[in-house]
Amino acid sequence: MGNSYAGQLKSTRFEEVLHSSIEASLRSSTLVPQPVFSQLYLEAEEQLASLEGGSRVDNEDEEEEGEGGPDVNSPPGSGQLLPLPEGCCTTAGFCQAGKDLRLVSISGEPLEVPVDFLLVGAKSPSLPNHLLVCAVDKRFLPDDNGHNALLGFSGDCVGCGKKGFCYFTEFCSHINLKVTTQPKKQKHLKYYLVRNAQGTLTKGPLICWRGSEFRSRQALAPTGSRSAFPPLDGAGSLAAFSCEPIPGMNGMNASIPMGAQSAGLALELPTVTPAAGPAALADKDSPKHETLAKSTLLALPRPSVLGVSSHSGPPKKRHRRWSPESPAATDSSHSQGGGSRAKCEGTGVSYVPQAGVGGPPSVSFPVVASGEPVSVPDNLLKICKAKPVIFKGHGNFPYLCGNLSDVVVSPLLHMCYQNSQSVARVSEHCGPSAIQPISEEMQLLLTVYYLVQLAADQVPLMEDLEQIFLRFWREAHLTEIRQGPLGLQPCPPTPGLAVAPMTSVSSAQLPWLAGLAASSCKDSVRVIECTCSLAEGLSEMFRLLVEGQLARTSYVVIICACRGAAIDSCIAVTGKYQARILSESLLSPSEYQREVHCELVTGKVDSLGAFFSTLCPEGNIDVLLDKFHQENQGHLSSSLTATSVPKAVVLDSDGAPMCAGPHVEPHSTRPSQLAVAQKLLSHLCSIADSSTQHLDLGSFEKVDFLICIPPSEVTYQQTVLRLWHSGILLELGLEEEPVTKQRAEQYVLKLDSEAQAGFKAFVQNAFQNPHTLFILIHDHAHWDLVRSAGHNLCSQSDPAVGLVDRLLNCREVKEAPNVVTLHVTSLPYALQTQHTLISPYNEIHWPVSYSNGVDLYQESKKYFGLSELIESTLSGHSLPLLRYDSPFEAMVTALGKRFPHLHSAVIRTFVLVQHYAAAMMAVRGLPHMKNHTSVETLEIVQNLLNTPRQCPCGHGLMVLLRVPCSPLAAVACERLAHVRARLALEEHFEIVLGSPSSGITVGQHFVKQLKMWRKIEDMEWRPQTYLELEGLPCILVLSGMDPHGESLPRSLRYCDLRLINSSCLVRTALEQELGLAAYFVSNDVAVEKGAKNEAVESDGEKPSSTDNEDEELGVEGCTSEKSPGIRARSCSHDSAASCHSSHVSHSALCSETPAPPPGALLGDQARSPLPCGPMEDSRTPGEKPRPCTVQGPLLLTSAHSSGLGLQPDYGPRAGQRNLQVLGPSSPAGTLILPTWQCSVARASRQPPIVLLPKLVYDMVMSTDSSGLSKATSLLPAPSVTWTSSFRPLLSKTMTSTEQSLYYRQWTVPRPCHMDYSSRADGRADSFHPRRLLLSGPPQIGKTGAYLQFLSILSRMLIRLMEVDVYDEEEINSSLREESDWHYLQLSDPWPDLELFQKMPFDYLVHDPKYEDASPICSHQQRIKSEDGGTPRKPEDVPTRRQTARMRLSKYAAYNTYHHCEQCHQYMGFHPPHQRCESTLHAFAFSYSMLGEEVQLRFIIPKSKEHHFVFSQPGGQLESMRLPLVTDKSHECIKSPTFTPTTGRHEHGLFNLYHAMDGASHLHVLVVKEYEMAIYKKFWPNHIMLVLPSVFNSAGVGAAHFLIKELSYHNLELERSRQEELGIRPQDIWPFIVISDDSCVMWHAVDVDGHSERSRDFSWSERNVSLKHIMQHIEASPDITRYALLGLRKWASRTRGGDLREPFSRCHVHDFVILNVDLTQNVQYNQNRFMCHDVDFNLRAHSAGLLLCRFNRFSVMKQQMAVGGRRAVHITSKVSDSSAGIVPAQYICAPDSKHAFLTAPAQLLLETFLQHHSHRFFPLSLKNHSHPVLSVDCYLNLGPQISVCYVSSRPHSLNLSCSELRFSGLLLYLCDSFVGASFLKKFHFLKGATLCVICQDRNSLRQTVVRLELEDEWQFRLRDEFQTANAKEDRPLFFLTGRHI
Repeated sequence: MGNSYAGQLKSTRFEEVLHSSIEASLRSSTLVPQPVFSQLYLEAEEQLASLEGGSRVDNEDEEEEGEGGPDVNSPPGSGQLLPLPEGCCTTAGFCQAGKDLRLVSISGEPLEVPVDFLLVGAKSPSLPNHLLVCAVDKRFLPDDNGHNALLGFSGDCVGCGKKGFCYFTEFCSHINLKVTTQPKKQKHLKYYLVRNAQGTLTKGPLICWRGSEFRSRQALAPTGSRSAFPPLDGAGSLAAFSCEPIPGMNGMNASIPMGAQSAGLALELPTVTPAAGPAALADKDSPKHETLAKSTLLALPRPSVLGVSSHSGPPKKRHRRWSPESPAATDSSHSQGGGSRAKCEGTGVSYVPQAGVGGPPSVSFPVVASGEPVSVPDNLLKICKAKPVIFKGHGNFPYLCGNLSDVVVSPLLHMCYQNSQSVARVSEHCGPSAIQPISEEMQLLLTVYYLVQLAADQVPLMEDLEQIFLRFWREAHLTEIRQGPLGLQPCPPTPGLAVAPMTSVSSAQLPWLAGLAASSCKDSVRVIECTCSLAEGLSEMFRLLVEGQLARTSYVVIICACRGAAIDSCIAVTGKYQARILSESLLSPSEYQREVHCELVTGKVDSLGAFFSTLCPEGNIDVLLDKFHQENQGHLSSSLTATSVPKAVVLDSDGAPMCAGPHVEPHSTRPSQLAVAQKLLSHLCSIADSSTQHLDLGSFEKVDFLICIPPSEVTYQQTVLRLWHSGILLELGLEEEPVTKQRAEQYVLKLDSEAQAGFKAFVQNAFQNPHTLFILIHDHAHWDLVRSAGHNLCSQSDPAVGLVDRLLNCREVKEAPNVVTLHVTSLPYALQTQHTLISPYNEIHWPVSYSNGVDLYQESKKYFGLSELIESTLSGHSLPLLRYDSPFEAMVTALGKRFPHLHSAVIRTFVLVQHYAAAMMAVRGLPHMKNHTSVETLEIVQNLLNTPRQCPCGHGLMVLLRVPCSPLAAVACERLAHVRARLALEEHFEIVLGSPSSGITVGQHFVKQLKMWRKIEDMEWRPQTYLELEGLPCILVLSGMDPHGESLPRSLRYCDLRLINSSCLVRTALEQELGLAAYFVSNDVAVEKGAKNEAVESDGEKPSSTDNEDEELGVEGCTSEKSPGIRARSCSHDSAASCHSSHVSHSALCSETPAPPPGALLGDQARSPLPCGPMEDSRTPGEKPRPCTVQGPLLLTSAHSSGLGLQPDYGPRAGQRNLQVLGPSSPAGTLILPTWQCSVARASRQPPIVLLPKLVYDMVMSTDSSGLSKATSLLPAPSVTWTSSFRPLLSKTMTSTEQSLYYRQWTVPRPCHMDYSSRADGRADSFHPRRLLLSGPPQIGKTGAYLQFLSILSRMLIRLMEVDVYDEEEINSSLREESDWHYLQLSDPWPDLELFQKMPFDYLVHDPKYEDASPICSHQQRIKSEDGGTPRKPEDVPTRRQTARMRLSKYAAYNTYHHCEQCHQYMGFHPPHQRCESTLHAFAFSYSMLGEEVQLRFIIPKSKEHHFVFSQPGGQLESMRLPLVTDKSHECIKSPTFTPTTGRHEHGLFNLYHAMDGASHLHVLVVKEYEMAIYKKFWPNHIMLVLPSVFNSAGVGAAHFLIKELSYHNLELERSRQEELGIRPQDIWPFIVISDDSCVMWHAVDVDGHSERSRDFSWSERNVSLKHIMQHIEASPDITRYALLGLRKWASRTRGGDLREPFSRCHVHDFVILNVDLTQNVQYNQNRFMCHDVDFNLRAHSAGLLLCRFNRFSVMKQQMAVGGRRAVHITSKVSDSSAGIVPAQYICAPDSKHAFLTAPAQLLLETFLQHHSHRFFPLSLKNHSHPVLSVDCYLNLGPQISVCYVSSRPHSLNLSCSELRFSGLLLYLCDSFVGASFLKKFHFLKGATLCVICQDRNSLRQTVVRLELEDEWQFRLRDEFQTANAKEDRPLFFLTGRHI
């Protein structure tokens, strides 16, 4: 037998395995056999690296019976055809005697046939369209079952009459049956030939050769007892053989006993048990792993028997001497041929339009056809009771003609085969070695094995098959695979498979192996082999179907291997159950609706109704209803009315009954919602902070939004109400009080035919308001992702097709920089494909509530979703919340066989409505009707009708009945309403039809009840959402193919989803339906306890029933086919388990319940306390429970009731409960819930019960090895497809982010998907930068989360538009005396020079930042001692300065976080691949005071080089261009702006584009050398002046000093350069601006004076641009006569008195316009860290220069917590900790052992003097009348010591100090201008102190001597100090002394 696994198999090994397989097949009658294929290729007992033996490849070698070996089938000693005699005829179709043997030629001729001979037709390869007539002894032909054919051959030639051919080889030679291989009778003798009525010989039935294409090896064991197999370890997704994945049974273990053992099926490729799997995969390279894998392989169970056969004879022994040795040349050719054909057909993903997503009907799929057409028989549907579904496999598929409406053809299996042959994606992970795909033969053989193991009630699932292919492929290439991403982990190594090529089965071997595999499954799978084409097999299949021979066959595999190495194949699904499900799943939603509507309109359902009328022995249900109505009309029983109130109830003040039932909870934001909102905001900020500059949050002033929802009226009203009540419209400032509901509707858009106009208005509004951030919220975003023909808002195409795509993906939305799209969905999978527009970084997933058992959010209610429902059901601790209804399913199956022409949805709906009708009749007083409903339905109806009696207010429960098809929903609603009316139940419960296209209609009686409960006075009020039906007893019939996000009330008790069978085909649809049951349970009861309570309640509520599955339906097929083992396992999940023995005698209803043992009571109560009310709630754990007193007798619960027989834990609790029986008029045995508590209040503590179809239930509850539900592995959405069959599996441990990445890698959109063409945009990055995706479980609160997001986003934008600015009043205002001189011209825009020169200089500092500075004494102010500041300890931290929140104006300066389109070019933002080019230039100048040449460096961007002069382009920097004084330009600023900065590369306000209002200006950042790189990174387009490295530790004084000196040097250079151009030196602009890096905004004051002389005026302040201020100041007349110009510091409490004078001659700070020409001889002190500007102002004034402050202009300074002086840290050189260092330690005695500090000496000095100067000047403390004399400098000595500044320079302006007696003298680095004669002019108090500060001790002594200080001052050695610096840090030294 051909084998392509690395050589050939050993002949002895093959014989042994083959013989044991055949023998076991014939003798076994119990288990499914292990196929030969599994034993040969998948069993790992011995290493098969070097296999021996030959390999036969022809099809004849695959037959294991029918003939013997060569000694039987051929002449002795010969394996080939005999040589032809000379002169004989060799023409095909004629015998050697020349007689015609073709059937078409001799069909009418009489032929002589010997006795016991039959005429048969032989197929000749050379004549594919003809049959050759032969006469063969019937003993050598098989019987009808394919058995009992003798070995060998005996035949005659009907042409020449030659007889006695004993060898088939000899006979073939005689009839010229030309073959190239050993001829076999099984291959060539195909048909019996029979005479028709006209006597013509025609082709008859196929010869049923056992082991050939017509044989059928089926076991006779019952289906229920067939052995099941454990699931694949992490088995794959479950998509069915259809365009859309088929829901259905789990293909592996839908209903398998937990202890079932593996039989070694070929599907179990990874040879590890589920338990050993994880360990074996831990480390594939370790020796431990290899040992474990080997031991695991050897431990696999092996079956002792292999199959069952109806043949009772002995096994055939010929196989023991069968030799497989023959040349294997055909194998290689087959491999090449198969590979080339696969390549021709394409190995990529085939994008076939999917049914239901815009594709054509299923019967019109394009398929490849060839050969003769095949006619589909008439009445095939009527005969077969289902439409056969044919899946095209490999090769060519014939044409079909005739009755095509009764057959369905799909190419999906062919696509699966092609997809699994594409290994390109896997090859990326597998290294450079060649990777071979799975051969076609192997694919088909694996498919047969998969079909064989399916149970009778299971449906084949496409993705199970794909995972089988993947696992087989990985096993074969194990040695080449290395661990790849996303869990693509190799399986443990299996001997013999590591190096084997993939073509393991030849086309000749395939039919035999497939037949052998099919022999183990009774008649479930049948294999048909064709010799010519598939048409032959299809014709045979149709014949067998018509003849009824495939009644027990579910799958027919047709194989044609006549084309050499290539094969043709197809698989037909003929099982009634499977074919119906598959054919219906191929219908698109529109086709489904149309078919159902047609069945309803044309009256096809009438036959179904007629059948229902025959089921009830008492007569038609309608007749019974009419009879009941007539008998009870006028005196209907009131036993079910809710008017009676229990005695012990609470009444309100009006006497109305009250209960703890449903109440409207206030809208509040839960912690988890707030967390999600904050995550949304964080992601939005990340977009804004990224370098892509796609979003500038700083440019937006407010937030607007639009919520787009699906076209559901209920969802629309629900969203509008939530929006209205949230208050968000007021908070965002979009509406004013009061906000009406009509105004809220403007912000919610229903995506229907009228949505386009509203959306255009939104887009236009966004375009017109560029400073408003618009959030476009796409709620329920997984709905309607259909691709639109165009993205034009004005498109006239069909508005119903691709509406979401046309609106949300239009060009206007994509390109709008102020529109952010937020997709919100609970099912994001269709938006997570390879072509998605949403970046994975922009996905926000709902956070988990628990982490490691810790409740992260501490919420009062806990979410109970799908995963919790599954875990609760699987836990087995209670009756399950997920259930299915076996009686219902059995009846549906039976009726499906009886009415094949009806859609199953119609049948299911009519059956379910019939059950509800019968249940209502049973509860209403017709107990015999319980036999015509199911237990589950009866429980639902009982609780629906009885719960209102338990509540004094009449609160009831909601039952959700999901009917996806709208016409069926209308029919169901009408029928239920009719039954309700006939039973007089109109006022007991409401029936609400929920349709997406319409609102809610509720009867007036129930509206009145709702208004009373909700205390609504509005007469026009009607419920508009399902939430408003809270507490209303009702059946909600929810229609529509998809739910649209409607929220359900907490009174929901039952989710009846039994009708969703055909719609849940993908993960999105399934989770969407199950999401209806999502619920918030009260947190006061644990989930586990809630489940147990539910179990007890269900036990008590479960009605007594006399139903029996065998008696329930009088039709065949109603009994359950489940095996006893399966029934035992799933009894608690299956309501039918209670039907076997649920008889409860009527007398038992009146008997008392025996008291259970106390231990049982205590144990059960401890495990699950019952919510029995106040009495039990207050009971201590050890107290014996006291029964509640209720009216009526107690109920004895049967031990055999639902679930109790298998769960004795519930028996005592159920018996303990006190249940009330209805009154005498109630049906016997009908129970109601206890009356001591409102059932709605109790229901809020437990999730609803969900009823599912059996198919869906198995899909949901089946889990893989990781515990993940198999439903999760379904195709994620109908509009996407998998990229490859070879993909890893989802895992339960995957987070939402990992699942997203999984789908992004392994799914692509179909052509109908709106993202299909997103990759064609030509962009490298296809993600839209302003799109977010919020995903979270259904009903968890996503709407509240994104509304909260809007709120905090608005607050953040306001916060971004606001900054903290210093808001402090000017200090020392009270010390300012009224001067005799005033600047009278209040309205002067500029100062008059002559008037200004007459103004006195104000020495006092008024800037509030110098509140802690020493006051400066002047002749204008007389400072009193009591005015001194409050004493403060030196170590105290300064009080926080006052700030105010100010909104940034459009003229503000910004930091690096601001991004807008206007300033992109200014900031130098470029795409990532472009960099802002800049050059580094050196600039040197000499300065005598520094004693050396100053080396500066400029970093000049290319875009700013026009501001500079170079020796040549790119050459030496010569100067910075300066304008002329006479230049007049409104679009430029003449003064260069210098901004010294340190530590504020991110927060510094260097973006002056908006402040300058776009005007051209020169801005230079002055940075330290070590910060150059970081500043250049954040500000690539700014000019930077880099200070020399020696200034790295210097203060702000050094920066100002160098700026001024550089500017003056540049002025000289420009004067020289432009003088050559004829420009006078005095015409060069001499001003520069030195601005702090925290100046944020500027204001101007407009004054309205009544007259020129009046001092009364009014004023107003407005925000202006810096451009406005600079141009105004620069236009001042005689501006060059002023040395410094400045602005007032802004304060909100500015008084009018401060503004009366438009100009002041005083100190200027922070923003200084400096005349570098006039101040040439006045320098900043380069050593200063603090008060450098005060010091410079005093120097400039003393030099006779004018300082002018424009009081009508003010500057705002932003508070910054980083950078500036804070960047310099004072630490100890000994210890790293600076916690213990205080200013008192900043100085020390020289040569002491004091710990030195790592800080500049000047900083230590200034800080020490600020805090501890009273130690040097004790007489000066609070003695403001006797200040300290400070010569040539101003140092801050603290607020309690006044300073008098004098200059030693000749001709300087100083105060008259003749009357002052000073309390101290401060000499700081005094120069030669200070002499002894100068100091003798001043007078000092006795005991006044002196402080002399010098650079070193030598200078200190020289200064004392030079100034003759010892004449008047006394010094001591201990009065010498130094700053606490090491010698290398150059400390400062100072000496103190006392005045004599």
